[in-house]
Amino acid sequence: MPAVNFRVRWPDGQESPGYSPSTVIYEHLHSGVPYAREDFLQRLETALNAASERVREVKGFYCSSAMDTLASLKYQADRHGEGAVQVLEMSTDSEGRVLGGWGSFPT
Repeated sequence: MPAVNFRVRWPDGQESPGYSPSTVIYEHLHSGVPYAREDFLQRLETALNAASERVREVKGFYCSSAMDTLASLKYQADRHGEGAVQVLEMSTDSEGRVLGGWGSFPT
């Protein structure tokens, strides 16, 4: 199952990485499209829950990395203010490595 690494830009200009264990995220988010913060978070949650469900169907367990990414990006959304959130890039070329999730969670 190909994984997708992506990068978002917050309203204040800061950027964060994200990870989806499935390409189902392409059905919910698109590179270069600005999303209202709440719309972005809703799409993100739907996409990552669907991706985690796909992992469960194939492997028999949910994807904790998808849920880590969701928690991290929700937390960061609260820190970076209101306004448009833009997905800068989405890529399946990282060979399934997690580039987002808790590894990107600020301490």
